[in-house]
Amino acid sequence: MNEGLIDIELTRLIAAYIFVLVLILIVKVRKISREKQIAIATMRMTIQLILAGYILTYIFDNPHPLLTIMIIMIMEIFAIRNVFKQVREKLSKQMKSIITVSMLSGSLASLLYFNLIVIHFSPWYDPRYFIPIAGMIIGNSMTGITLGVKTLIQGFSASRARIEGALMLGAEPREAAKPYVDNAFDSAVLPTINNMLGMGIVFLPGMMTGQILSGISPLLAIEYQIAILLGILGSVSLTVIIFLLLGYRTFFTKDSRLNDLG
Repeated sequence: MNEGLIDIELTRLIAAYIFVLVLILIVKVRKISREKQIAIATMRMTIQLILAGYILTYIFDNPHPLLTIMIIMIMEIFAIRNVFKQVREKLSKQMKSIITVSMLSGSLASLLYFNLIVIHFSPWYDPRYFIPIAGMIIGNSMTGITLGVKTLIQGFSASRARIEGALMLGAEPREAAKPYVDNAFDSAVLPTINNMLGMGIVFLPGMMTGQILSGISPLLAIEYQIAILLGILGSVSLTVIIFLLLGYRTFFTKDSRLNDLG
């Protein structure tokens, strides 16, 4: 027992894996070939979280600005790599560079503003605040930009003839690309907006639930959750719009013709 929080013993934690077995049974009965992926995902999740727990325990007990910065950079690198993997379409070096710049500039700018202005904890590198908040902001920015990249590429691929027609009629690349850029932005931010619409009524978010279970006042937990959600919304919006404003240009040549790929 820790400050009112019930400690989940190892045997009871193992019992939670019954839900994984139920899922494997369902896909096996339905003949959906996902058993291996489910097993691998479960093992990776378990190992990664255990390692993260030990690493965070060490960092929390030995706070240092360089350690905090190193962890944030590792998170950014893995997030950017995940975007490349999840998009699956072939990405040019220029597009990869734009994704990298957008992720770093959008998420880090939002993270620093949120930590230094909104929460304003001291010292500024306190890992107990910095790292969990960074995880939420960077993770959601990663999801947003992934959706944005996929939707933009699919839009240009499916509407190539229409875009070329607009260019032939005298439209500038910015004008010809606008519907597809707007659609990509809408697709990228919609999951965050939907979460905000259902939060507090349909479900309680994980951070707020964890704080309440640990004994913190629900009102204080709500304050933090509202602030975090607004920070996530700002980070996703900024990251995605930077990518889109730079990324759509890779679909066009210098003389305003349409490329085969971005």
